[in-house]
Amino acid sequence: METNKTKRPAVVVVMGHIDHGKSTLLDYIRKTNVTGGEAGGITQHISSYVVEHKNEKGEMEKITFLDTPGHAAFTSIRERGALVADIAILVVSAEDSVKTQTLEALKTITDSGIPYVVAINKIDKAGANPEKTKLDLVTAGVYLEGMGGDISYAEISAKVGTGIDHLLELILLVAEVSDFTYDPKAKAEGIIIESKLDPKRGVQASLIAKEGTLNKGDFVLVGEAICSTKILENYLGKQIDSVSASIPFALTGFDALPPVGAIFTSYSSKKEAEAARADQTKNPRKYDQQVLGNPNATAKVVPLILRADTAGSLEAIEKELEKIVTEDITFKITSKGIGNINENDMKLAVADPNMLVIGFHVKADPNAVDMHLKNNSFMEVFNIIYKLTERLAAILEERRPRKQFEEVIGTIKILKVFSRTKERQVVGGRVTSGRVTSNAHFRILRREEEVSRGSIVGMQVAKISAKVAEENTECGLLVESKFEVAPGDVLECIVSTTK
Repeated sequence: METNKTKRPAVVVVMGHIDHGKSTLLDYIRKTNVTGGEAGGITQHISSYVVEHKNEKGEMEKITFLDTPGHAAFTSIRERGALVADIAILVVSAEDSVKTQTLEALKTITDSGIPYVVAINKIDKAGANPEKTKLDLVTAGVYLEGMGGDISYAEISAKVGTGIDHLLELILLVAEVSDFTYDPKAKAEGIIIESKLDPKRGVQASLIAKEGTLNKGDFVLVGEAICSTKILENYLGKQIDSVSASIPFALTGFDALPPVGAIFTSYSSKKEAEAARADQTKNPRKYDQQVLGNPNATAKVVPLILRADTAGSLEAIEKELEKIVTEDITFKITSKGIGNINENDMKLAVADPNMLVIGFHVKADPNAVDMHLKNNSFMEVFNIIYKLTERLAAILEERRPRKQFEEVIGTIKILKVFSRTKERQVVGGRVTSGRVTSNAHFRILRREEEVSRGSIVGMQVAKISAKVAEENTECGLLVESKFEVAPGDVLECIVSTTK
């Protein structure tokens, strides 16, 4: 019944090019720093938090922000962020204007169908040109207010805070028009934002409900994973008794790793959650023996074990690896998961000398390190995704099957056969194209079909020993072949190269 519907906060995603100030904007809004501890200066995981701002009536309203990574490697997380969000902010630098990742973010937003506003950032910079940026946005299909469209925008400086209040006001206006509501008495339903395995606390997940209220004592089911609400925390890490729609929260104690981006539903008892799980007919996605790309039947396959800190990191790594595999060589992910590299991983590596064990934002357990050192197996860990992909791309190049190519450097038409002794013949001919060398290998063509192969053992030009015969030159040749050369045959002289 619509009578039960209550207004809920808007969930906002901030998207844009990697260095256009997205994280700086979020830093300013929540008054904390998220970039300081990030390897390579790149935000790599979704986080979420709530702020309050006055609306037009002077009333305080809540806004939930998702911080999605801006690096190209994390396109899938950006897409997931847009699906979770109600409103998007497209951040564009007034210095650099519209970039490739700006267009990627714009497409993700427009494909999701959610409303959005534009933040033209870095207006405090000496090289800022907001007017050019606006024109570039219009050219890209973003029809701003006052420029033939209805997309609201704010000119801001995320560094010093100029225009941030106006930007938040625009968000509240869009939320007012969109009228985001929920039923507080309904079962909580929402989306898994992130999941990870904490060595001390167990499986944890960050969630946002889009419907209903989750209370302490309820149980959450997502895919095949069930969790009680015994450890229910808000976005500040504080224990809470209940959480309503649009407010991010964390749960600890899942009996399996919940898939990121999956829908969760709440139940009043564990028995109900288990019954719902039993009724599910859809099997979870299986990753074992996953072969990346579209290899051909004879492609070389490099076995790979992946370990990462979160499900989102694993997803991003796979997406990047898809870009570097080829038809001739690819990766087969024999195992992957959340958490440190363990002894079982290294046992697989010891059993298969070709196995690569790769970790991202994780460590290796002591026993795993011992096995690695004793057996000289392959194990490496990374904190920056492009370093990981660069390393694996280099390994693929090292292990790639080499192909042999033949290049025709010259052709000789046989004019006369003088003598034959066993497999050697003395013949005369004319170089009809290219040049011929005295030690060349050749294909014998008869009526344009290859009939055999051989090699030149000696050569004379004008009855003088020579190493090279140029085009349009007649020469005498001592050739070696099991096949008898005849007048009219063509010898294609070739060189072989490996690539």
